[in-house]
Amino acid sequence: MGLQDDVIKAQGGSHDAFVRLIKACEPSMYRLSKSYVKTDADCADAIQETILKAFKALRTLREPQYFKSWLLRILINECNRLRKQRMQVIPIAELSEQGSYTHERSEQEQWLGEAVQSLEEELRVIVVLFYMEDMPLKEIAELIEVPEGTVKSRLYRAREKLSRYISQERSEANGQ
Repeated sequence: MGLQDDVIKAQGGSHDAFVRLIKACEPSMYRLSKSYVKTDADCADAIQETILKAFKALRTLREPQYFKSWLLRILINECNRLRKQRMQVIPIAELSEQGSYTHERSEQEQWLGEAVQSLEEELRVIVVLFYMEDMPLKEIAELIEVPEGTVKSRLYRAREKLSRYISQERSEANGQ
């Protein structure tokens, strides 16, 4: 049973199907929200609001195959709303939380995550969607509401910055 089947069932009122949909999209939602907001608490808030809004509006989704993109669009809007609400004020107690989402990842995965987090938001979001969510460029462009050429140029810039970051880290690790 695929996502589309669960979307149709959820639209028909199946709470179990909706839960399966959310569980299937949860890792993607977390990675994407983490590229917009920094703390786990803010990620949880944005995801929770997204789930609530998606549940209320699910019947308005016309194309079940686009459920994930639709859900991630709601999440992006929620992250942006949350950031505006917070107005970039981060309490000191939350500063230590910023790196805590790494959980039990390998040192290499953690290092790569730090490299991606070092990117500015507009580049970081595209890297997350393209490499971690395997989303095509056209779909990313639609999701973040920019031309496909802009997505391509941002992805190029992100690769360049990541390459420089990696080179710099290797140089520092080798004591140069």
